Amino acid sequence: MSRPSLKAAPDNSLTEKNGQTLDAALRPSEWDEYVGQAQVKANLRIAIDAARKRGGMPEHILFYGPPGVGKTTLAHLVALTLAAPLKSTSGVAIERAADLAAILTNLEPNTVLFIDEIHRLSRKIEELLYPALESGHLDIVLGKGPSARTVELALPPFTLVGATTRVAELSGPLRSRFGGGIFQLDFYSDAEVRDILRRSARLLNLAAPKEVIERIAGRSRATPRVANALLKRVRDYSEVHELPISAELCDEACELFGIDALGLMKDDRRYLEALHKSFRGGPAGVRALAASLHEDPDTVEGLYEPFLLRLGFLERSPRGRILTMKGRSYLTGEALL
Repeated sequence: MSRPSLKAAPDNSLTEKNGQTLDAALRPSEWDEYVGQAQVKANLRIAIDAARKRGGMPEHILFYGPPGVGKTTLAHLVALTLAAPLKSTSGVAIERAADLAAILTNLEPNTVLFIDEIHRLSRKIEELLYPALESGHLDIVLGKGPSARTVELALPPFTLVGATTRVAELSGPLRSRFGGGIFQLDFYSDAEVRDILRRSARLLNLAAPKEVIERIAGRSRATPRVANALLKRVRDYSEVHELPISAELCDEACELFGIDALGLMKDDRRYLEALHKSFRGGPAGVRALAASLHEDPDTVEGLYEPFLLRLGFLERSPRGRILTMKGRSYLTGEALL
């Protein structure tokens, strides 16, 4: 049976907001708009308010957790609350001492410096960063051999906000420099993801029924970034087919995208099947698994495993990865949960 065509509402194809990209437009710009991570937010507000009362900047802050759970957004909120400039870079982009020196010496006073993937900094760069974080200066070595000399450059006051998905790879000395707090961000509850989706739907001017919000939330891998991306893909599917957004259309779109009711995709199932068939359910080392999947071990550990662990499909043991009974049931189709 044919379904009625969808008439686009004004601004339904929103792609920018005040000159921002769509992802930036959906990012919360106020603390009340940021859903979830209540304890982290409360601790941050104390650190920020205390610093403002002293007339200075808060101490350096580190966020860690799975990809897409709001680390970058919190860095933006910290800068907005302080009315401070935000300078963003990533650990992989800072390869040489000159890269770090160029960034630090060009900061405006009272800037929030956000370094994503901070675990990718080399140990040499970390060591250069220590005096900048502790005493506000940078030591630069000029020349080589007996004629080499060290020049101390004074830096403007700044707060470093680091973000990482692999906190264990940061050295102890670097972790100890984050006096403002080291905060773990975790996966979101279904209720929190639904709240985020309802807000995003309003900003996109989408009429998304309750059952659609619930279906997308269930497939979002408990991650706001995934939820918003899936909402936009379902919107695109409805616009291309000129059909209203409904539970049926959402299911059709997700089937096309290769996303099942739990949010697992082809690569997730490939991981589970490799562990089940090639390694007889484990235990299997992560490097052996990665080799069988033709993937990098970091990708396997950082991208595939966190959500599979949360679902209870996978266990990590001293001997390697083990497929649980719940994971076996998923593969055989006996049960989804």
